[in-house]
Amino acid sequence: MSAICFIRSKISTSRQNEFWSALNYLTETGQRGEYGLLAAGLGFEHFLDVRLDEAEKQAGLDGGTPRTIEGPLYVAGAPEAQGHARIDDGKDPGQTLVMRGTVYAEDGAPLPNALVKVWYTNHLGNYSHFDKSQPAFNLRGSIRTDADGRYSFRSVVPVGYSVTPGGMTEKLLDQLGRHGHRPAHIHFFVSAQGHRKLTTQINIDGDPYLWDDFAFATREGLVPELKKAEGAEGKPYGITANSRR
Repeated sequence: MSAICFIRSKISTSRQNEFWSALNYLTETGQRGEYGLLAAGLGFEHFLDVRLDEAEKQAGLDGGTPRTIEGPLYVAGAPEAQGHARIDDGKDPGQTLVMRGTVYAEDGAPLPNALVKVWYTNHLGNYSHFDKSQPAFNLRGSIRTDADGRYSFRSVVPVGYSVTPGGMTEKLLDQLGRHGHRPAHIHFFVSAQGHRKLTTQINIDGDPYLWDDFAFATREGLVPELKKAEGAEGKPYGITANSRR
């Protein structure tokens, strides 16, 4: 009587180990809710933006404010204001920020009643809703432009932040020899009836990671200069010499 045995090769075993390691990694990434960070860190979101840019250019829709990534942490339902809003809770440290802007249509005319949605992190790099220590919709707002297409909001100057320490995104970036830092930034959705929705963000000039964003989101035209203002310029926004910030 004879028997035939097959010995599994080391190569086959190695590949199986790689497969199960990858599957376990993806499972834990999902359990920790990090797929959004991973998509940004591997450049998938930026790649989608580049494809959309090219498709619109081919369709003759080139120009306007550049788009850039949405990220995974938008939350619908922020209170809506007309023209101006204060979107911070008054407890975050940092410099007072007043941002003013105008929404224009493609023909260059100011666009009234456009909806500008804004969101960003607190000084610890955390977003309200996901960070239960913050009030609901802290550093989130929805603002309707006035008759001249203008909007403004009062808040605090944002700071940069990093991916979750010890998280799955950081583990992969470490293997790739990359960091997980983002420059200070503010996210925007801008929409109006009969117009294409814009998803974009601005990054704060002078941040050490301004042109080294792990999410590849910094783009030319999206780095406004911060200007310091004093005295009467702050009064329309409730900012006086006695203000906390």
